[in-house]
Amino acid sequence: MPTLNEIRSTFLSFFERNGHEVVPSSPLVPRNDPTLMFTNSGMVQFKNLFTGVEKRDYSRATTSQKCVRAGGKHNDLDNVGYTARHHTFFEMLGNFSFGDYFKSEAIPYAWDLLTKDFGIDKSKLLVTVYHTDDEAAEIWKKHAGLSDDRIIRIATDDNFWSMGATGPCGPCTEIFYDHGPEIWGGPPGSAEEDGDRFIEIWNLVFMQNERFEDGSQVDLDMQSIDTGMGLERIGALLQGKHDNYDTDLMRSLIEASAHVTDGAPDGLGNVHHRVIADHLRSTSFLIADGVMPSNEGRGYVLRRIMRRAMRHAHLLGAQDPVMYRLVPNLVGLMGQAFPELGRAQPLIEETLELEEKRFKQTLDRGLRLLDDELGKLGDGAALPGEAAFKLYDTYGFPLDLTQDALREKGRAVDVAGFDAAMAEQKAKARAAWSGSGEAADATVWFDLAETHSATDFLGYDTETAEGVVQAIVVDGDAVDKLGANKATGWVVVNQTPFYAEAGGQVADHGYLRSLDGAREPGEARFAGHVSDVQKRAGGLSAHFVTVEAGELEVGDPVKLEVDHGRRTAIRSNHSATHLLHEALRKALGDHVAQRGSLNAPDRLRFDFSHAKGMTLEEIKQVEEEVNAFIRQNGKVETRIMTPDDARAIGAQALFGEKYGDEVRVVSMGSEDGSGKGLDGQTYSIELCGGTHVRQTGDIGLFVMVGESASSSGVRRIEALTGPEAFKYLSAQDHRMAALASELKAQPDDVLARVRALMDERKALANEVTQLKRELAMGGGGAAGPEAKDVNGVKFVAQVLSGVSGRDLPPLMDEMKTRIGSGAVLLIADADGKAAVAAGVTQDLTTTLSAVDLVRAAVAELGGKGGGGRPDMAQGGAASTDNAEAAIAAAEQVLQG
Repeated sequence: MPTLNEIRSTFLSFFERNGHEVVPSSPLVPRNDPTLMFTNSGMVQFKNLFTGVEKRDYSRATTSQKCVRAGGKHNDLDNVGYTARHHTFFEMLGNFSFGDYFKSEAIPYAWDLLTKDFGIDKSKLLVTVYHTDDEAAEIWKKHAGLSDDRIIRIATDDNFWSMGATGPCGPCTEIFYDHGPEIWGGPPGSAEEDGDRFIEIWNLVFMQNERFEDGSQVDLDMQSIDTGMGLERIGALLQGKHDNYDTDLMRSLIEASAHVTDGAPDGLGNVHHRVIADHLRSTSFLIADGVMPSNEGRGYVLRRIMRRAMRHAHLLGAQDPVMYRLVPNLVGLMGQAFPELGRAQPLIEETLELEEKRFKQTLDRGLRLLDDELGKLGDGAALPGEAAFKLYDTYGFPLDLTQDALREKGRAVDVAGFDAAMAEQKAKARAAWSGSGEAADATVWFDLAETHSATDFLGYDTETAEGVVQAIVVDGDAVDKLGANKATGWVVVNQTPFYAEAGGQVADHGYLRSLDGAREPGEARFAGHVSDVQKRAGGLSAHFVTVEAGELEVGDPVKLEVDHGRRTAIRSNHSATHLLHEALRKALGDHVAQRGSLNAPDRLRFDFSHAKGMTLEEIKQVEEEVNAFIRQNGKVETRIMTPDDARAIGAQALFGEKYGDEVRVVSMGSEDGSGKGLDGQTYSIELCGGTHVRQTGDIGLFVMVGESASSSGVRRIEALTGPEAFKYLSAQDHRMAALASELKAQPDDVLARVRALMDERKALANEVTQLKRELAMGGGGAAGPEAKDVNGVKFVAQVLSGVSGRDLPPLMDEMKTRIGSGAVLLIADADGKAAVAAGVTQDLTTTLSAVDLVRAAVAELGGKGGGGRPDMAQGGAASTDNAEAAIAAAEQVLQG
């Protein structure tokens, strides 16, 4: 009996032998189809190949594509566990031709693989074809030898596939297996077709037409093949089972579930184990592909799947988290085919464990309230909508979980009442928001938030994506179209790789373009530059777009491309900020806390609490430590946790930031130097929603270029990373070389040479000052100023040239010493301005004040004020042009 792993391998090997490229499965989050929440078929990653938008170096491909159907149009969640063939996660085996082979080869490939390589009994197979597809019917007759009664013509869309209302389409042929008359059911197209006797195992789509809005069709120039066969279904068939959950892989997971819950795999708990086994696969693969549990978008769907499985574990009597304990079993079974599972295993286990611990509290509270509400009702009565809404709003118990819990009790929920309670809450929130003082034109965003869900941010994992335009806002008004060259407006898309400005990280820039084929031929194509992204009401991301060509309309599919170089630089600076924060705490103390930051493409700025400037040695220590962890090249890891759990493991929070029920926790570096963030050894752990490098080595280099005061008790560091840091150091190196050349010294000797020159300059300056003083005092052969008697007081006045104001006090002291008793007035002419000083010997200060002398002189020189002590005072004026009058005014003060 072949295992599912062997069946997958046989399928891929068959088509590889027949010239097909074996293409790895694409992620579960589509990058090239904005209409899909999750990848739900094998052709999703090849969509642009079928439409001719994209070219690759192969025209034949085969895959085993991982798929999820648990939200939106394709939602099998409620049926999982209760039926034989419903799953949230499944693998789709497929072979594809992009304008290469067509029906005459696709049908024989399928028949030969099934009957020869898989050894299926030919007599058990029958097919359907679209009722007008005579070509396919003839090929089945000729190659497979099928009679007319085993080729069923279907006239409905069941056998006609289309990519959308318009675009590529074509007939398909489906292959069915007959399980025998002992199982109820009829062939496709019959009244009993919903029975389990005839099971579809493979669908071959012949993409041969293009459909237009008026319903008309023409043949495509490039006719292609797209097939899909569920691995679980063909596996059940080849293993002789009638239930997908009885296949080897699913059975192993069911038994593992039974083991960790101390129960039996079959019997009353069988449905619970089936749910856990299925949901373990979908949650693990979604986490491995970058989806994390949240309250909106894909993260919300993931949380629903997780919590549904966790509730079934609770029904099995599990008191402690069990889902995370099953991850090693899953990795052992599927990790070889999908290595991303092994790489993400620690993250998957941690996420499941934390979510289950948290949900346990929610579940216990919610079930108690649910039981209380049910106790008030009559037998079989539906749960009132108000009660269901209270469970949701107060206890975080989503409606679908309430419905699932009541399903087993034979009860329903008054959904209309739930919706009414939800609408009432929204109306209250709107009324409260309207009076919050927001700008008047911001009301448009609240209106849009009521009709559109929050923008799904894909930028943690990709820099390109496709999206659908949900709204356009110009000058505060919602409009249908953005056009005209250089016109600007805010564009909202359902999903985006662009980071909206937040937490000190600046917004991404880039481009928004129409997808090829998005408009009718001849209409204008659209291209616009994105220069800002801001978060608006309801989690909407608004892209500020400047039109470069064409026009954009609401509903248009678009491609979004982040400026890679800018994003890379921003990421480096943001991750370096985290390392810097921790290095500062190590160097300066645990009192260091972030007080603001800027993570831009060309620099980073970090404000932190610290009372004094850093010393050169402290700066050196911090810079060296940050670079040491960059060289460590450790992995940067992200986890989703509650704020309390995050703080419990030592995560640093941003000052003044408000956090919701969940936070992203970013950790990097390890204290033991291994580069692995082991428990208790992680270097930096912070709450952060920004984008980061994958390895610390991606930062490249860190250089501090400034340390200064930002405000009282807050210091600011400015720094560079990567290429900007290299350019800075290179420029510094060139400046050093030029300086060394000027000084005729080696670079290593420049500091000593500069210090010697400074000492020499200081000595010369002191010598010049002394000479100026001697000249002013009459030394060096010059005659000194003569004292004159003014009202019985010796008075010396002198106008000095080339003497600065700071030289006047020592000159004043020498003058007073020379005359013994009296008053002195000095007026210095330096750099075109006047400096005035007056002095009175100590024996005269009781009757005479130097302040009065200075003010009288300054006034005559055109200045104002002047002050000091009775024995020494100073002032200043614009010039010394009226020096004689200033001296006379001082004498007048002495005259009394």
